[in-house]
Amino acid sequence: MRTAISLNDFIFRGDADFDSVADHVAAAERLGVDTVWSAEAWGTDAIVPLAYVAARTTRIRLASGIMQVTARAPAMTAMTAMTLDHVSHGRFVLGLGVSGPQVVEGLHGQRYAKPLERLRETVDVLRLAMSGEKIAYQGNQIVLPLPGGQGKALRLGQPARPHIPIFLATLGPLALEYTGEAADGWVGTCFVPEAAGYYLQHLRAGAERAGRSMADIAIGAGGPVAITDDVEPLLAARKKALAFQVSAMGSPTTNFYHDAFVKLGYGEAVDRVRDIYLSGKHDEARDAVPDALAVGTSLFGTEAMVRDRIRAYRDAGVTDLRLEPMGRTPEAKLDVLGHVIDLVREVDAAG
Repeated sequence: MRTAISLNDFIFRGDADFDSVADHVAAAERLGVDTVWSAEAWGTDAIVPLAYVAARTTRIRLASGIMQVTARAPAMTAMTAMTLDHVSHGRFVLGLGVSGPQVVEGLHGQRYAKPLERLRETVDVLRLAMSGEKIAYQGNQIVLPLPGGQGKALRLGQPARPHIPIFLATLGPLALEYTGEAADGWVGTCFVPEAAGYYLQHLRAGAERAGRSMADIAIGAGGPVAITDDVEPLLAARKKALAFQVSAMGSPTTNFYHDAFVKLGYGEAVDRVRDIYLSGKHDEARDAVPDALAVGTSLFGTEAMVRDRIRAYRDAGVTDLRLEPMGRTPEAKLDVLGHVIDLVREVDAAG
């Protein structure tokens, strides 16, 4: 399995010193980490942090996780992806997603209508642009050039870069099938290895429809990781994060993370957590998160327990294991990361 980390320390802390975050990524690269992911919600954009890190590293892949398709015109997304891939000597991974109505309508002023159609059309235009073709496209939501205007079909003024991998963050059945059909990889969230069949069956159906196999699609998933004999404090923190995710990362009527956990078999539990959370009882909502869900979405415990969790992710089909090392200091996090990377190598070697 390849290993990955994220820039969450920077993304979610406005007072963070990004020089130290870049130092952390460079150290992770020396440990052997394969990819660093940069998030984008309603704070920092996904690209600027990666450009900074690109200048401080030489090998690690730089992945947007994810760029929101309604936040930019597709041609601008292509130009940005191609530019970063150029300056990083071919290390960029273009992760895309549709976000949700709160962000799309509240922040970007776009209607959250037919998001999968928008994603399909965006990917079509990106493939055209990155292949060096003239960008002429007739979709339901994207039409280029603009009809009735003075524009003409243009070719981007950069060398073609069709090799840039496109990863999609999807959760619904049809979107998962499209990912299997068209993407180079899947950005998995709400992932429980023991319940991965829901995701994999839809990814596989899309792949087979397009004459592909699951070997053609990288599967990325993971969670927070810590090696300890005392998991209770870590599980409490994990439960707090999950309660927020299934209750507040979306509107009261539209929360894709909640819906995904329902499909994984946790419907009764996450319904209860959401109801309690939205009533303002956040601590009670945290306590209502089942231990099994907190354990299933993390890699906590003794060395043997963490090794077993790594094996569970591998056996579920994960090719890119995202690790969020826990620790009070950057040095502590790097110690955890180095230890877990060694465990990943052990699991891979054992077969």
